[in-house]
Amino acid sequence: MSDGGGTGPLRKDAQRNRDLLIAAAREVYAERGVEAPLDDIARRAGVGNATLYRRFPTRGALIEAVFGDALTHTLRQGEEARGADDAWAGLTGYLEYIFEGLAADRGANDLMTTSIPDVPSLDALKTHHYETVCVLIRRAQEQGSMRDDVVVEDLLFALAALGRVVPTSVTVAPQAWRRHLRLLLDGLRAPAATALPVPPLTPDQLTGALRALAGHDTAD
Repeated sequence: MSDGGGTGPLRKDAQRNRDLLIAAAREVYAERGVEAPLDDIARRAGVGNATLYRRFPTRGALIEAVFGDALTHTLRQGEEARGADDAWAGLTGYLEYIFEGLAADRGANDLMTTSIPDVPSLDALKTHHYETVCVLIRRAQEQGSMRDDVVVEDLLFALAALGRVVPTSVTVAPQAWRRHLRLLLDGLRAPAATALPVPPLTPDQLTGALRALAGHDTAD
């Protein structure tokens, strides 16, 4: 294991501090989201601010250390979903997996709706997620299980809107998201009950809408 800013192995005390910071950040992010002050993370870990910044010079570096493995696992789930014989089953299973993570961890929810620099595994996942949804929509439409007037922007916009209310809904009804995700997906099934009244969002319109929804200056 190397230091966040170095190339050699960490001393035992440095490794202990790193582990404490990652554990504290995981707890704080799950409770309060990834915008929680770094000072609070250092305080919970029982180390000084200087130690935190020495181990993790940027917020993104700490987020990568906390969530990197989980993000990579989600990417692998997307690969499995793409290979499903039944594209509709692959899509629904993949989205249920993602929403289980969003419901369990406020920080994970933030990662999917904000843009954070210096988190390579997050950048890779967002690109892969978009491609996975595109592939599964196309295959489901070819198989006749999804209405043919749906585009990827339709689904991503609806998923982002639902995802943003998950952290508050789980405090009163932990499984409520399952009902609403199913209702959302059922609206995409073929045959369509009615024609859609307006054109879909363009990719640029989706980006702008998600930026406003997240309440940040940038969003993917």
